[in-house]
Amino acid sequence: MSETDPPVIGDAFGAALARCWASGARPGAAFEIVERDDGYIGVTDMARYFGGRDSWPDLERAALTDVRGRILDVGCGAGRHAVPLRQDGHEVVGLDSSPLAVAITLERGAPAVSGTAQAVPAGIGRFDTILMLGGNLGLLADPETAVVTLTELARITAPGGQLLGTGMDPYRTEDPAHLAYHDRNRARGRPAGQLRMRVRHGRLATPWFDYLLAAADELTDLITSTPWTLNSIEEHGAGYALKLDLAAPTPAAVRPGPETS
Repeated sequence: MSETDPPVIGDAFGAALARCWASGARPGAAFEIVERDDGYIGVTDMARYFGGRDSWPDLERAALTDVRGRILDVGCGAGRHAVPLRQDGHEVVGLDSSPLAVAITLERGAPAVSGTAQAVPAGIGRFDTILMLGGNLGLLADPETAVVTLTELARITAPGGQLLGTGMDPYRTEDPAHLAYHDRNRARGRPAGQLRMRVRHGRLATPWFDYLLAAADELTDLITSTPWTLNSIEEHGAGYALKLDLAAPTPAAVRPGPETS
Protein backbone atom coordinates (compact mmCIF):
# COMPACT_ATOMS: atom_id res chain seq x y z
CA MET A 1 0.00 0.00 0.00
CA SER A 2 1.48 3.34 -1.07
CA GLU A 3 1.12 6.71 0.62
CA THR A 4 -1.12 7.82 -2.25
CA ASP A 5 -3.63 4.99 -2.03
CA PRO A 6 -7.15 6.48 -1.80
CA PRO A 7 -9.40 5.74 1.16
CA VAL A 8 -11.96 2.95 0.96
CA ILE A 9 -15.41 4.37 0.24
CA GLY A 10 -17.92 3.20 2.81
CA ASP A 11 -19.99 4.04 5.87
CA ALA A 12 -17.27 5.96 7.72
CA PHE A 13 -19.79 7.88 9.80
CA GLY A 14 -21.52 4.69 10.88
CA ALA A 15 -18.24 2.97 11.66
CA ALA A 16 -17.18 5.81 13.98
CA LEU A 17 -20.64 5.80 15.57
CA ALA A 18 -20.48 2.02 16.10
CA ARG A 19 -17.06 2.30 17.74
CA CYS A 20 -18.42 4.90 20.16
CA TRP A 21 -21.52 2.79 20.89
CA ALA A 22 -19.37 -0.29 21.55
CA SER A 23 -17.49 1.72 24.19
CA GLY A 24 -20.72 2.55 26.01
CA ALA A 25 -20.88 5.94 24.26
CA ARG A 26 -17.84 7.00 26.26
CA PRO A 27 -16.45 10.47 25.43
CA GLY A 28 -13.08 10.19 23.71
CA ALA A 29 -13.68 6.69 22.38
CA ALA A 30 -14.27 7.72 18.76
CA PHE A 31 -14.16 10.89 16.71
CA GLU A 32 -15.91 12.17 13.62
CA ILE A 33 -13.31 13.48 11.17
CA VAL A 34 -14.86 15.83 8.62
CA GLU A 35 -12.73 16.71 5.61
CA ARG A 36 -13.74 19.74 3.55
CA ASP A 37 -12.76 19.91 -0.11
CA ASP A 38 -10.29 22.74 0.55
CA GLY A 39 -8.34 20.51 2.95
CA TYR A 40 -9.86 21.90 6.16
CA ILE A 41 -10.30 19.20 8.82
CA GLY A 42 -12.84 19.28 11.65
CA VAL A 43 -12.87 16.84 14.57
CA THR A 44 -15.87 16.11 16.82
CA ASP A 45 -16.36 13.60 19.61
CA MET A 46 -18.90 10.98 18.50
CA ALA A 47 -20.29 10.83 22.05
CA ARG A 48 -22.37 13.90 21.21
CA TYR A 49 -24.62 11.71 19.06
CA PHE A 50 -25.67 9.86 22.20
CA GLY A 51 -26.21 12.95 24.37
CA GLY A 52 -29.27 12.95 26.62
CA ARG A 53 -31.86 15.66 27.00
CA ASP A 54 -29.64 17.69 29.30
CA SER A 55 -27.14 18.09 26.45
CA TRP A 56 -29.68 19.31 23.90
CA PRO A 57 -29.19 22.95 22.85
CA ASP A 58 -31.94 25.35 23.90
CA LEU A 59 -33.15 25.70 20.29
CA GLU A 60 -33.63 21.93 19.98
CA ARG A 61 -35.30 21.62 23.37
CA ALA A 62 -37.76 24.38 22.48
CA ALA A 63 -38.49 22.88 19.05
CA LEU A 64 -39.24 19.47 20.53
CA THR A 65 -42.01 20.89 22.69
CA ASP A 66 -43.99 21.32 19.45
CA VAL A 67 -43.84 17.71 18.20
CA ARG A 68 -47.16 16.06 17.54
CA GLY A 69 -48.58 13.00 15.83
CA ARG A 70 -46.40 10.60 13.88
CA ILE A 71 -42.78 11.81 13.66
CA LEU A 72 -40.02 11.30 11.07
CA ASP A 73 -36.53 12.06 12.41
CA VAL A 74 -34.43 12.90 9.33
CA GLY A 75 -30.73 12.20 9.80
CA CYS A 76 -31.44 10.37 13.04
CA GLY A 77 -27.83 9.26 13.65
CA ALA A 78 -27.77 7.11 16.79
CA GLY A 79 -31.31 8.10 17.74
CA ARG A 80 -30.38 11.06 19.93
CA HIS A 81 -33.90 12.45 19.52
CA ALA A 82 -35.80 9.41 18.25
CA VAL A 83 -35.04 7.21 21.26
CA PRO A 84 -36.23 9.67 23.96
CA LEU A 85 -39.30 10.56 21.88
CA ARG A 86 -40.10 6.87 21.60
CA GLN A 87 -39.68 6.50 25.35
CA ASP A 88 -42.14 9.35 25.81
CA GLY A 89 -44.75 7.38 23.89
CA HIS A 90 -44.49 9.16 20.52
CA GLU A 91 -44.74 7.21 17.29
CA VAL A 92 -41.40 8.03 15.66
CA VAL A 93 -39.34 6.64 12.79
CA GLY A 94 -35.67 7.49 12.25
CA LEU A 95 -34.25 7.96 8.76
CA ASP A 96 -30.53 7.91 7.99
CA SER A 97 -28.29 7.19 5.01
CA SER A 98 -25.89 5.28 7.29
CA PRO A 99 -26.91 1.60 7.68
CA LEU A 100 -24.85 1.33 10.86
CA ALA A 101 -26.55 4.40 12.36
CA VAL A 102 -29.92 2.83 11.58
CA ALA A 103 -28.81 -0.43 13.23
CA ILE A 104 -27.74 1.42 16.39
CA THR A 105 -31.00 3.37 16.57
CA LEU A 106 -32.93 0.11 16.26
CA GLU A 107 -30.79 -1.50 18.96
CA ARG A 108 -31.51 1.45 21.24
CA GLY A 109 -35.24 0.91 20.87
CA ALA A 110 -36.53 3.27 18.17
CA PRO A 111 -37.75 2.22 14.69
CA ALA A 112 -35.48 3.42 11.89
CA VAL A 113 -34.94 2.85 8.17
CA SER A 114 -32.12 3.47 5.71
CA GLY A 115 -32.69 6.18 3.15
CA THR A 116 -32.36 9.86 2.33
CA ALA A 117 -34.67 12.83 2.52
CA GLN A 118 -34.31 13.28 -1.25
CA ALA A 119 -35.83 9.83 -1.90
CA VAL A 120 -37.75 8.61 1.13
CA PRO A 121 -38.21 4.81 1.14
CA ALA A 122 -41.49 3.54 -0.29
CA GLY A 123 -44.10 2.36 2.17
CA ILE A 124 -42.87 4.54 5.04
CA GLY A 125 -46.30 6.12 5.42
CA ARG A 126 -47.23 9.70 6.28
CA PHE A 127 -46.12 11.89 9.14
CA ASP A 128 -47.45 14.83 11.12
CA THR A 129 -44.03 16.16 12.20
CA ILE A 130 -40.76 16.12 10.26
CA LEU A 131 -37.64 16.69 12.39
CA MET A 132 -34.39 18.05 10.95
CA LEU A 133 -32.64 18.92 14.21
CA GLY A 134 -28.96 18.86 15.13
CA GLY A 135 -28.24 21.26 12.27
CA ASN A 136 -29.79 18.81 9.81
CA LEU A 137 -31.21 21.57 7.64
CA GLY A 138 -27.70 21.30 6.21
CA LEU A 139 -28.86 18.04 4.58
CA LEU A 140 -30.75 20.22 2.08
CA ALA A 141 -27.34 20.20 0.35
CA ASP A 142 -27.72 23.07 -2.14
CA PRO A 143 -30.49 25.42 -3.34
CA GLU A 144 -31.75 23.10 -6.09
CA THR A 145 -31.65 19.97 -3.93
CA ALA A 146 -33.30 21.89 -1.09
CA VAL A 147 -36.42 22.44 -3.18
CA VAL A 148 -36.48 18.77 -4.25
CA THR A 149 -35.98 17.61 -0.66
CA LEU A 150 -38.62 19.85 0.89
CA THR A 151 -41.08 18.86 -1.83
CA GLU A 152 -40.38 15.16 -1.19
CA LEU A 153 -40.85 15.63 2.55
CA ALA A 154 -44.13 17.44 1.90
CA ARG A 155 -45.28 14.41 -0.12
CA ILE A 156 -45.09 12.19 2.98
CA THR A 157 -46.47 14.79 5.40
CA ALA A 158 -50.12 14.82 6.33
CA PRO A 159 -52.09 17.98 5.51
CA GLY A 160 -51.64 20.44 8.36
CA GLY A 161 -48.30 18.84 9.28
CA GLN A 162 -45.11 20.62 10.28
CA LEU A 163 -41.35 20.58 9.83
CA LEU A 164 -39.07 21.53 12.72
CA GLY A 165 -35.43 22.11 11.87
CA THR A 166 -32.24 23.81 13.01
CA GLY A 167 -29.49 25.36 10.95
CA MET A 168 -26.39 27.51 11.19
CA ASP A 169 -25.66 30.93 9.72
CA PRO A 170 -22.25 30.61 8.01
CA TYR A 171 -21.63 34.35 8.08
CA ARG A 172 -21.38 34.50 11.88
CA THR A 173 -17.65 33.77 11.81
CA GLU A 174 -14.36 35.60 11.78
CA ASP A 175 -12.28 32.47 11.10
CA PRO A 176 -10.00 33.28 8.11
CA ALA A 177 -10.24 29.69 6.84
CA HIS A 178 -14.04 29.86 6.68
CA LEU A 179 -14.08 33.35 5.17
CA ALA A 180 -11.63 32.20 2.50
CA TYR A 181 -13.89 29.24 1.77
CA HIS A 182 -16.85 31.60 1.32
CA ASP A 183 -14.83 33.59 -1.23
CA ARG A 184 -13.79 30.36 -2.96
CA ASN A 185 -17.42 29.31 -3.24
CA ARG A 186 -18.53 32.66 -4.62
CA ALA A 187 -15.79 32.50 -7.26
CA ARG A 188 -17.15 29.12 -8.33
CA GLY A 189 -20.74 30.34 -8.50
CA ARG A 190 -21.81 28.48 -5.36
CA PRO A 191 -23.58 29.82 -2.25
CA ALA A 192 -20.96 30.97 0.25
CA GLY A 193 -22.06 28.47 2.91
CA GLN A 194 -22.40 25.39 0.68
CA LEU A 195 -19.85 22.89 1.99
CA ARG A 196 -18.37 20.03 -0.03
CA MET A 197 -17.15 17.44 2.45
CA ARG A 198 -16.82 13.82 3.51
CA VAL A 199 -16.51 11.91 6.78
CA ARG A 200 -13.35 9.88 7.50
CA HIS A 201 -12.76 7.00 9.92
CA GLY A 202 -9.54 5.03 9.67
CA ARG A 203 -9.23 3.88 6.06
CA LEU A 204 -12.90 4.54 5.38
CA ALA A 205 -14.38 7.64 3.80
CA THR A 206 -17.93 8.47 2.82
CA PRO A 207 -18.51 9.73 -0.72
CA TRP A 208 -18.17 13.49 -1.07
CA PHE A 209 -21.45 15.29 -0.36
CA ASP A 210 -22.79 18.84 -0.13
CA TYR A 211 -24.02 20.34 3.13
CA LEU A 212 -25.82 23.67 3.09
CA LEU A 213 -25.13 26.33 5.70
CA ALA A 214 -27.46 29.22 4.96
CA ALA A 215 -28.53 32.36 6.76
CA ALA A 216 -32.13 32.31 7.94
CA ASP A 217 -33.28 34.70 5.22
CA GLU A 218 -31.53 32.64 2.52
CA LEU A 219 -33.33 29.53 3.69
CA THR A 220 -36.72 31.20 3.90
CA ASP A 221 -36.27 32.39 0.30
CA LEU A 222 -35.84 28.74 -0.77
CA ILE A 223 -39.03 27.73 1.00
CA THR A 224 -41.15 29.92 -1.30
CA SER A 225 -40.62 27.38 -4.12
CA THR A 226 -41.94 24.49 -2.02
CA PRO A 227 -45.33 23.44 -0.57
CA TRP A 228 -44.23 24.69 2.88
CA THR A 229 -44.86 28.07 4.50
CA LEU A 230 -42.82 29.67 7.26
CA ASN A 231 -44.55 29.66 10.64
CA SER A 232 -41.76 30.98 12.85
CA ILE A 233 -38.02 31.34 13.17
CA GLU A 234 -35.96 31.78 16.31
CA GLU A 235 -32.30 32.82 16.22
CA HIS A 236 -29.74 32.24 18.96
CA GLY A 237 -26.20 33.31 18.13
CA ALA A 238 -25.18 31.69 14.84
CA GLY A 239 -27.88 29.04 15.16
CA TYR A 240 -31.57 29.19 14.40
CA ALA A 241 -34.66 27.01 14.57
CA LEU A 242 -37.52 27.25 12.16
CA LYS A 243 -40.99 25.83 11.98
CA LEU A 244 -42.65 25.22 8.63
CA ASP A 245 -46.32 24.41 8.05
CA LEU A 246 -47.89 22.32 5.32
CA ALA A 247 -51.25 23.81 4.51
CA ALA A 248 -54.31 21.65 4.92
CA PRO A 249 -56.47 21.48 1.78
CA THR A 250 -59.31 23.98 1.63
CA PRO A 251 -62.61 22.15 2.09
CA ALA A 252 -64.62 22.02 -1.11
CA ALA A 253 -67.59 24.32 -1.16
CA VAL A 254 -70.79 22.53 -0.19
CA ARG A 255 -73.25 22.72 -3.03
CA PRO A 256 -76.94 22.58 -2.22
CA GLY A 257 -78.77 19.51 -3.45
CA PRO A 258 -81.77 19.67 -5.69
CA GLU A 259 -84.88 21.14 -4.18
CA THR A 260 -87.62 18.70 -3.31
CA SER A 261 -91.27 19.42 -2.93
